[in-house]
Amino acid sequence: MSAAPRLRVQGDGFLLRPWCADDLEALLEHADDAAVVRGLGERFPHPYTRADGEAFLAGRVVDLATAWAIELEGRACGGLGLLLQGGERAHAARLGYWLGRRHWGRGHMTRIVGAFLQAAVPAYGLQRVEAFVLEGNPASARVLEKNGFRHEGTCRAGIRKGGRFHDLHWYARLWGGAAGR
Repeated sequence: MSAAPRLRVQGDGFLLRPWCADDLEALLEHADDAAVVRGLGERFPHPYTRADGEAFLAGRVVDLATAWAIELEGRACGGLGLLLQGGERAHAARLGYWLGRRHWGRGHMTRIVGAFLQAAVPAYGLQRVEAFVLEGNPASARVLEKNGFRHEGTCRAGIRKGGRFHDLHWYARLWGGAAGR
C-alpha cells in the first residue's frame, strides 16, 4: 500500500481534518458520554478523562496519521479512523467512527463516511474496507449499509465489554478489481 498525504475532506456542512491539541476541550465534551461509548470498543473508555484525551491527541492510543477529527459547526465533535492492514491484506483497512450525541439522527455520519471513502479508497489504494458494529447499534449499521457495505457475518461473543460478551456484526465493501467478486 502506498503512503498517502494526510487527507482533508470538506463536505456538506462538515470538515474531516487531522486532530490537533486545540481539540482537547471539544473531545472531552463529546467523548465523555456513556451513550456514545456504548457502541464502541474498550479502547474508548468511560468516563473519558482529560488524561484519556491528552493521550489520544498525543498519538498514544491510535495512529493519528490515519485518524481524523469530524468538525461540525466549527468544532471537533467526533472522529473517524482507518486501521490499515499489511502484507497479504495490504489492500484492506478497517473503518471506525463516532459522533457526539448532540449531532445524532441528522444523517451526518452517512454523508461523512461516504465523502471520506471517496477520498481515502484511491489515496490508500484500497480494494476492501471493513467495519465492525457492536450489537445494539443499528444506527451505525445503517450508516454502513447506506454507503454500500454488506453484512458479512457475526462474530458471536466477539468482545467482552462491561463484564459481558457482545456480538460484533462484520460489514465490508469492495472496490476496483475486488468489487466483481
